[in-house]
Amino acid sequence: MNLDEKTLTAEYIYKGKILNLRKDKVELPNGREAVREIIEHSGGSAVYCEMDGKVLMVKQFRYPYKKQILEIPAGKLNPGENPETTAIRELEEEGGVRTKTVELIQTVYPSTGYTEEIIYIYRAKDVVKTKTHLDLDEFLDSVWIDKQTLKEMVRKGEINDAKTLIALLSEL
Repeated sequence: MNLDEKTLTAEYIYKGKILNLRKDKVELPNGREAVREIIEHSGGSAVYCEMDGKVLMVKQFRYPYKKQILEIPAGKLNPGENPETTAIRELEEEGGVRTKTVELIQTVYPSTGYTEEIIYIYRAKDVVKTKTHLDLDEFLDSVWIDKQTLKEMVRKGEINDAKTLIALLSEL
């Protein structure tokens, strides 16, 4: 059975710095028409980094949830940027750790119903501690947490960030 939908029209509702909102009219497999609201986002990279039995995590205030969230270092892909390059850059910027080598753990579609965003999750290899280089509008604390504590935090529901859960469940 053909399940594909054909785009008939695409209209931009909003174009912003981080995302765009588009309203598409589509033809369904049965010939009927429907509307799809799509958030365009350049995607991002996240990095699992372990050293001496501890995992690098960052804590930052996430405005949509109105609270501090504990997550692995991550950032938005710049236009035309390779996801691997983003991962290496964000690891040093947010976590103060330098690496030349990362290995892809997983490619994630965070919400398939309304965004085309893709998050690439990497594992850092051969890391060296340096210092953070936060952007001017970026405020976070980087912390190293032992693996057993993180396992308990996951079990207790204290870590809710999807990309972080995927990385931790893949690596712990």
